[in-house]
Amino acid sequence: MSGVLPPQMPIIGSPAAQTDTSRLGSKANLDDAAAKFEAIFINMMLKSARAAKLSDGLFDSSALEQFRDLQDVRLSETMARHMPMGIGKALGEFLARGQPALKGDPPE
Repeated sequence: MSGVLPPQMPIIGSPAAQTDTSRLGSKANLDDAAAKFEAIFINMMLKSARAAKLSDGLFDSSALEQFRDLQDVRLSETMARHMPMGIGKALGEFLARGQPALKGDPPE
């Protein structure tokens, strides 16, 4: 054994657990989280569509399946950014209702 201790989680309320949370209340952060949620939702739809295949392909392998999974993740991120379905925007607007500072765009 090397004698190295595993990292410990800070105790809630201790100075080590406190971090700067000023970024959490920004409209940009909420919009980014909503876009990421939409990408995850699209990825789940793609996985469901791939799982509904009728037969195994001639060249199917675990490596090809892993590549398709990675490709689907990238495709879902691109679709959420360039062709959003609107679920991320709806989620962002719903979450912004509870915080008046996040409802509209920040004044310039």
